[in-house]
Amino acid sequence: MRIAIVTESFLPHVNGVTNSVCRVLEHLAGRGHEALVVAPGPGPDGPDDRLRLTAGVPLPFYRSFVVGLPSRHVTPTLRDFRPDVVHLASPLMLGTSGVAAAERLGVPAVAVFQTDLVGFARRYGLRGADALVWAWLRRIYERADRTLAPSRPTMDELRKRGFPRLALWARGVDDQRFHPRHRSAELRERLAPGGEVLIGYVGRLATEKRPWMLAHLAGLPGVRLVVVGDGPARRRLERLLPEATFTGFRTGQELSELVASLDVFVHTGADETFGQAVQEGLAAGLPVVAPASGGPLDLIRPGHNGLLYPPDDPVAMRAAVAALASDASLRTRMGGHARLSVHGRGWEGICDELIGHYQAVLGATPVEHA
Repeated sequence: MRIAIVTESFLPHVNGVTNSVCRVLEHLAGRGHEALVVAPGPGPDGPDDRLRLTAGVPLPFYRSFVVGLPSRHVTPTLRDFRPDVVHLASPLMLGTSGVAAAERLGVPAVAVFQTDLVGFARRYGLRGADALVWAWLRRIYERADRTLAPSRPTMDELRKRGFPRLALWARGVDDQRFHPRHRSAELRERLAPGGEVLIGYVGRLATEKRPWMLAHLAGLPGVRLVVVGDGPARRRLERLLPEATFTGFRTGQELSELVASLDVFVHTGADETFGQAVQEGLAAGLPVVAPASGGPLDLIRPGHNGLLYPPDDPVAMRAAVAALASDASLRTRMGGHARLSVHGRGWEGICDELIGHYQAVLGATPVEHA
């Protein structure tokens, strides 16, 4: 097949949308399919004949997320490429041009819902914009032949909001990159020289992730907090948590070792449509403490591979972390279940499911609701 991917975010910006698109591109190439990406600039270094760049602007309430402006060049670009399917990755602005081009060319479109823009807008103080944002998104997605939701809670919310033709498409995890075998005794000695239990947060340090909730973990006996990531909230968080270790942004083997060397993985974001960082923590064999909201509800079985807390209750979050920190046998049991709970969720199988959705819209197969 020939797949045109119109995405609101792409390299060099690293986020969930970009990561998913890159994984899909790798898989399509490996399966012998041909793909073209239409994305906002500046784009990765070096020329790429599979990439067409458009103008991009950061969202006013989410500056790290650059979206492409609607462009009249999308239709002729896709006409020249002659795609079989148009893949809309988290469509918002550039995505309107993508879905319009698909309509003009008579090509089916698959839209992937990924970013909770309504929740993010609310975190940045735009509380009166919920209805407007939902209406705008629904107008885009209802023009697609199929909308893929990453989790059942997100799918339920979209259904309630009137989004048609929904199907479930989760996200994959690299279960070799995130694996208990990367646990490092040397690293643990540096991070916890007194043998403390390592509690870790991995993710962007920005308002929408609510990292300030980590301050409620201060003072837990026998615990050392490790914060992996970077972002505009880092300086404030460092002031709130002077005893914590801040590693900054890490990738590759460094990240693999950091995650696997933790004892408990804690997540604070309550607007996750899926929760990729949560899944990576589980793959590394860690019990996860996360809000009982959105995507983590699909990933965590309380008391089995982690614990959930009411999203706006930092006291409950602290209690959940304390319960795991004080019980090594409980951590070991849940950590074993954590690894098993993501078995079979590798990117290869997940991307094969996506190809199945492409084939379904080409054959006009009815949507199978999850």
